[in-house]
Amino acid sequence: MSQRVFITGFGIITSIGKNAEENLRSLIEGRCGYGPLEVLDSIHRQSVLACEIKMDEPQLCEAAGVRHSGGFTRTSLLGLIALHEAISSARLSVEDVKSSGLISATTTGGIREFEKYYHELMDPTLSGDFERFTDTATSGEHCERIADHVGIRKYLGTVSTACSSSANAMMHGAQLIKNNKLPRVICGGSEALSKFTVNGFNTLMILDSEHCRPFDSTRNGLNLGEGAAYIVLESEDSVAQSRKNPIAELKGYGNANDAFHQTASSPDGAGAIMAMKLALDSGQVQPSDIDYINAHGTATENNDLSEGLGIKRLFGDSIPYFSSTKPYTGHTLAAAGSVEAAFCLLALRKGMIWPNLNYKNVMPELGIEPVTQLKRGISLKNVLSNSFGFGGNTSSLLLASV
Repeated sequence: MSQRVFITGFGIITSIGKNAEENLRSLIEGRCGYGPLEVLDSIHRQSVLACEIKMDEPQLCEAAGVRHSGGFTRTSLLGLIALHEAISSARLSVEDVKSSGLISATTTGGIREFEKYYHELMDPTLSGDFERFTDTATSGEHCERIADHVGIRKYLGTVSTACSSSANAMMHGAQLIKNNKLPRVICGGSEALSKFTVNGFNTLMILDSEHCRPFDSTRNGLNLGEGAAYIVLESEDSVAQSRKNPIAELKGYGNANDAFHQTASSPDGAGAIMAMKLALDSGQVQPSDIDYINAHGTATENNDLSEGLGIKRLFGDSIPYFSSTKPYTGHTLAAAGSVEAAFCLLALRKGMIWPNLNYKNVMPELGIEPVTQLKRGISLKNVLSNSFGFGGNTSSLLLASV
C-alpha cells in the first residue's frame, strides 16, 4: 500500500540564523541577512549586496564538526551543519541514519573552490594533474561527502534543477517512501555563494542593487543568498514503530515545466498553475483549503507577475494569505525549496505567517497584496511552498498540520 509521508525533523542554516531557533527568531523580529559581501572575495563586494552567512571556512568546519583539513567545500559544510540539526531534531539513532536515504540538491556544488584555480587551469604554459581539481566541481560531490561523514549508505541522490532543486529532492524522497523503497529519506539542499553565481546573475541583469521588494510595483531584481536546509521524511509505518509525533505531513506535491524560456517564467502563469494544481490534486484538497502560500517571490519583474497571475487564476476571489520570505535570506537558489519548506514548518508549528518585507506598492497588473505584518495566532492546516526554477521547472509542496 502507498505510505503517507510525515516530517519528523529538520535543520537549517541561513544568513539569518545558524539553526532553526535563530531563523525563527529572525523571522519574528523581521531581521534580514542583507548586506555587503564580507567572506566571498569578489570584485563586486562594493556593488553587489547579498545575504551571506558571516562564517569563514574554519568557523564552518567547527560548527560542522570536521577538521579544517578535511577537504570539505563551503556547500558541503553548510549542508552538514543543517543535516546534523535535522538528524537531532528527528531523534534519529545511528542505525536510523544508516538505514536512511539522502537526496541533496545544489546548483553550483563546489565551484567556489574550483574557481580559485581557474586562471591556473586556463594557462596553456602550465601542466599537471587536472583531475585532482574535478571532484569539487561536480554537483554530486557534496552529497557523497556529507553522506560519508554521517554514515548514510542506503541510497544517495543529487538533484540539480535550478531553483526548484531541493523541492524536487523532497518530492523524490516522498516517492521512494510512498513506493515502499525506503522507510526514511533526508531531503534538502545546500548552496554557497561563489564568484560564478554573483557574476552570472549580474550578467543577467536581474540583481537589485537595493534590498529586494517581492510583489512590489517598484521591484527591480533579486538578492542572492546562501544556506542549507534538510527535512526528514518518514513513512507512516516508521513513525508508528518509533511512536514519534510528526511535525507535519508532506501531503502533496507537484512538478511541471512550462517550457517557455531558459531564464523566464511563462507570462500567463501557466507553470505556476500547473505545479500548484498538481500539488493540490495529489493531496486531495481544494484551493479553498489552502491557508497560506510561501511564494517563490524573487522580486524580479517576470517571476512575480507570472506567479501572481497563476495564484489569481487558480484561487479566484478566495486568495489565501501569501508572502515571499526572500528579503530575509536572499534567493538561496537550489536550497530555496527546503529553506522555505522549513519556514512553512515553523509557520505551521507557531501559527504565524511571515511578512513580505519591503512591500509598499501594489502591482497594477495583479491588484492583490502579500502579508506585510507578522500574523500571530493563525490556524494553519494546509500551506503551499512554491519553488520555480530556470528552464521552466516549477514545483509546489503541500505541507499539512497533523
